[in-house]
Amino acid sequence: MEHSDAIIVGAGLAGLVAAAELADRGKSVTIIDQEPENFIGGQAFWSLGGLMLIDTPEQRRMGIKDSRELAMQDWLGSAQFDRPEDYWPKKWAEAYVDFAAGEMRPWLHAMGMRWFPIVGWAERGGGFATGHGNSVPRFHLTWGVGPGTQEPFERRVREHEKAGRITMKFRHRCSNIIMENGVVKGVAGEILAPDESSRGEATNRDVIADFELRAASIIVTSGGIGGNAELVRQSWPTDRLGPAPTNMLCGVPAHVDGRMIGISQEAGGHLINNDRMWHYTEGVKNWNPIWPNHGIRILPGPSSMWFDAEGNRFAPPALPGFDSLGTLKAILDTGYDYSWFITTQKIIKKEFALSGSEQNPDFEQKSWKEVLKQRILNKKATPPVEAFKEHGENFVVAETLAELVAKMNELEGNELLALGKIEAEIKARDGQIDNGFSKDAQIMAIHAARKYRGDRFQRTAKPHKILDPQNGPLIGVKLNIITRKTLGGLKTDLNSQMLNENGEPIPGLFAAGEVAGFGGGGYHGYNALEGTFLGGCIFSGRQAGRSDTIA
Repeated sequence: MEHSDAIIVGAGLAGLVAAAELADRGKSVTIIDQEPENFIGGQAFWSLGGLMLIDTPEQRRMGIKDSRELAMQDWLGSAQFDRPEDYWPKKWAEAYVDFAAGEMRPWLHAMGMRWFPIVGWAERGGGFATGHGNSVPRFHLTWGVGPGTQEPFERRVREHEKAGRITMKFRHRCSNIIMENGVVKGVAGEILAPDESSRGEATNRDVIADFELRAASIIVTSGGIGGNAELVRQSWPTDRLGPAPTNMLCGVPAHVDGRMIGISQEAGGHLINNDRMWHYTEGVKNWNPIWPNHGIRILPGPSSMWFDAEGNRFAPPALPGFDSLGTLKAILDTGYDYSWFITTQKIIKKEFALSGSEQNPDFEQKSWKEVLKQRILNKKATPPVEAFKEHGENFVVAETLAELVAKMNELEGNELLALGKIEAEIKARDGQIDNGFSKDAQIMAIHAARKYRGDRFQRTAKPHKILDPQNGPLIGVKLNIITRKTLGGLKTDLNSQMLNENGEPIPGLFAAGEVAGFGGGGYHGYNALEGTFLGGCIFSGRQAGRSDTIA
């Protein structure tokens, strides 16, 4: 029977980091994953590659003053830790902020990772200084997006594989963590039939054999539940957000199924904060889908007007890019599971970005020429955004507001949107553009955003009147709820070692990445600051790989 020092369940980013760190220490490692080899990297491959880093050269060059103390205030104000079981999540939050303000950037830079020079400002909050949100821009876009974030660690793993220290077994699905007298001994499961599907597509679950592998340490890095609508609904925080949406798009591939959470619990692991989750409100159906019910998130700048299903404008802080969870609740409070952007060509040209590596080929290819051509010099929006405008079923385009509202009603098959009400709201908003003053909170937010030269240059359109034809055409976008991240998870200590229900370490059993709530069982608390998902996979995977409790 095959034996190694450690078995890693899941070949995503956290698993690759842990494996590389373990092999650097001379440990023998076996990585197993239920998907084909071309799926290596998991969900990280499809990501935008954003990392939350603190007080970096990139920030300083953009005139941003950041600090560990300010970031910690923002994190705690967003997390709102309020449960006894938040002891370890808070410890992980503090440790991550220390890492992101210290060793993280130089360590990644030494491996060859680089970042786009304009630092993004995600999750701006919009409430009090002590509440949710980033006080300053901290979203560092990795040059090469998701694949560029994965590449340094995959390269290290491949080098160790050639040297014989790491063995990778794909199409191996773990169904049991073998425990003897409370101590880990190995894993068992099924070998699935080969599958030639392209990366991200749903693969077969045909069993052709069983397997059993032995190791003194097992690290579970299998991801969250975002691809499993049933588990999302079971965990939905009805008391905080109301009933789960009737219709949701899926922001992650089908293999993000959450099955290892239950298997880890059977081995003694303790799941906490499973009602905390991170879903987006700006989802559109992918006109060229890769996985089932494939949704793409619009990463908006601050200028599009946001209306509910009945044509009522949302109140602050439900503004584009400010408070994801607060806006999700505002939408669900209406009794509908969708909302609308009304915007202009000038706005989408400068402000619409799409999540996902495949939606940002210029960044993925690390092509400065294409970035300048598509995002700066182009008179249109980027080609992927223009493709959604042309082909996406959630987009309507018109020259007049009357035509636009009629198309929006036709798209949804109802008459909920009243032209007169929407026109009055937009005209009132447009009337605030004539001078530098305003009482409209969104206009004030636009002016504030443009004080940051990164936003003024690339992400925030110059204030203009939406109903002025020279700014058109007008564009309406139906926005759907889109599943994405699991904020709760398996409870772990700072070594990434799983803790049982009594808070005791389980000998030989570890968890890292999203399955561990990115550390401790939910180091985000209730709200994420963005750039902390990939960052959490890297940090918790590193902690596991460097743990002195792994024999």
